[in-house]
Amino acid sequence: MTPAAHASQHEQAIASLGARIVAGDIPVGTVLTPEGLGLSRTVLRECIRVLESLGLVQARRRRGTVVLPASSWQALDPRILSWRLAGPDRLTALAELGELRLAVEPVAARLASTRATPAQCGELTAAIVGMAATQRSADREEYLAHDRDFHRVLLEASGNPVFAALSAAVAEALNGRTVHALMPDTANPEAIRLHEDVAAAVRRGDAAAAEAATRAIVEEASAALTAPR
Repeated sequence: MTPAAHASQHEQAIASLGARIVAGDIPVGTVLTPEGLGLSRTVLRECIRVLESLGLVQARRRRGTVVLPASSWQALDPRILSWRLAGPDRLTALAELGELRLAVEPVAARLASTRATPAQCGELTAAIVGMAATQRSADREEYLAHDRDFHRVLLEASGNPVFAALSAAVAEALNGRTVHALMPDTANPEAIRLHEDVAAAVRRGDAAAAEAATRAIVEEASAALTAPR
């Protein structure tokens, strides 16, 4: 087996085991064994190393490696978010991410109105142009990439590195809607207009308008998840 194939096998095993734990298919307190999981000791050892770093499992003396409750997980790690969004509590996970976004992104936009660089203002505009150009295929990767870019730049433009560090979590929230067919074929024109409003407010230094428009974006996204399809 080539090194690349070996690494791929390990990654697949980690993803499979992590997803099963997050979905509850492997209950809290379960002791992980090679026999019980159908994995070699070497592969399981590598899985445990990664999953322990994510707070999903813990090696305990005389007990072996046991599955931990959700309260121990690294909740904002993109891998855990991705596994949650692929599992049975997808809508709950998206709702929780929506609450996080509502707490952070409007404030980030307010800060960006006084801290964004000209280059960042240009990136926000470019992302909106891309969204508008691909709005008739809003459920595809190209539109998603522009949407991710917009929110990443907005968080970075806040000038707060803690906010910027949340961009991966926000990206997973956006990814989840697309990957799991929760986006419409055509983007809501109101959503694109609100993104334009945010960028315009940031450019002219209007903190209140930037905050309000960003709040409306997140609220619109959250409402869309519960709307009849």
